[in-house]
Amino acid sequence: MSLQNRFGPASDVVFRVLFSVVFIIGGMGHFGNSETMLAALEAAPLGHLADLFGPPAMLLSLSGVAMIVGGIALAVGFLARWAAIGLIFVVIPITVTVHLGDATHIGHILKNLALLGGLIHFAARGAGAYSIDARLNNRAG
Repeated sequence: MSLQNRFGPASDVVFRVLFSVVFIIGGMGHFGNSETMLAALEAAPLGHLADLFGPPAMLLSLSGVAMIVGGIALAVGFLARWAAIGLIFVVIPITVTVHLGDATHIGHILKNLALLGGLIHFAARGAGAYSIDARLNNRAG
């Protein structure tokens, strides 16, 4: 039995759960640390772009909800492709408005690029083993 066959399903769930923690904790921070985040957005070189989409406080709350809901959906593997696509639409504007143009944010930019890579993985491949999506697909087939 190959390592992929033996450990692949377990790695699906480990990757999914560990990856989703970033979004769940980060989303909670949008509520518990909102004043600091709004100040960072205001100070960011491209932060003014957020105003094109609505009041920054509202956008912060909406992105927080999206991150928590999307993170939980990824963790349990429920509508994981849609959750990943939704999170892509959250991560990109945050990266552009808060992190681009600030040389001190290179670590945040690289982290967000890695997150986008993981989200593209889930959008393309789905949740994998031990997920609600896999269980629902097995019942349908």
